Amino acid sequence: MAYSIARCREIKERVDDIGIFETAMEYGISAESVKRALRYLKAETSIPTPMERCKLNGGRNVLVIGDLHCPFDLNGYLDFCSDMYMKHACDTVVFIGDVIDSHYSSYHETDPDGMGADDELQSAIIRLAPYYKAFPEAHVTIGNHDRMVFRKSMSSGVPKRWIKSYAEVLETPNWIFTDFVDIDNVCYIHGENGTARSRSLLEMTSIVQGHLHTEMYTHWSFGKNRSVFGMQVGCGIDAQSYAMGYCKHAKKPAIGCGIILKGETAINEVMSL
Repeated sequence: MAYSIARCREIKERVDDIGIFETAMEYGISAESVKRALRYLKAETSIPTPMERCKLNGGRNVLVIGDLHCPFDLNGYLDFCSDMYMKHACDTVVFIGDVIDSHYSSYHETDPDGMGADDELQSAIIRLAPYYKAFPEAHVTIGNHDRMVFRKSMSSGVPKRWIKSYAEVLETPNWIFTDFVDIDNVCYIHGENGTARSRSLLEMTSIVQGHLHTEMYTHWSFGKNRSVFGMQVGCGIDAQSYAMGYCKHAKKPAIGCGIILKGETAINEVMSL
């Protein structure tokens, strides 16, 4: 049975998500037909590796959207990010991680009066939909809240093939979920291990990260032959939501986004509240 390259790509994506035999059952074909489609695709086209998919060049203007923690994101934050995208003539978008909160599944105390698992997930999908409509192609660096359910599946001994992909669950098929993305020699990560300032100095490479809701800055460091920066982009959370109750007595969040122009100019944009 012959398939188009597009069909073979579709089959490969399902194999990556659920495995060969499950894909065969889903498509109503034999496992050998699935394997044949994979061989054909490998022979006819070059399939980018995850590393290649997450390395972009070309002098891009990047909008970096801070932690959202949907459905607990701040009203008006999307409009602000869209305005910054236009203001700086951006052509690339990175969500810096924690696009969802998963409060119901937290390893810490949860609000007994809060939403249950299905209701919170559905609300998060609804809140994410306008972001996907505004920015249908984007990279998402996976944050600790994004991977919460994956972590619990691992501790419960559930194999990966039982779990849907982030893009499938959140109904964002064109978003690329990744641990990091490198654009014009600037590394974008969620940032769970230290600050952007310390990591850029340690690795002597420019770093953009989120995770720290109360931090927004760009710190430059200069060596003998090169200069690098560490940027904390701030966030877009609603600090008044019950899911953010754990930090209600801390500093107020830094609401804003990051702009990186051609890998050389770093700008923190602060949202007026």
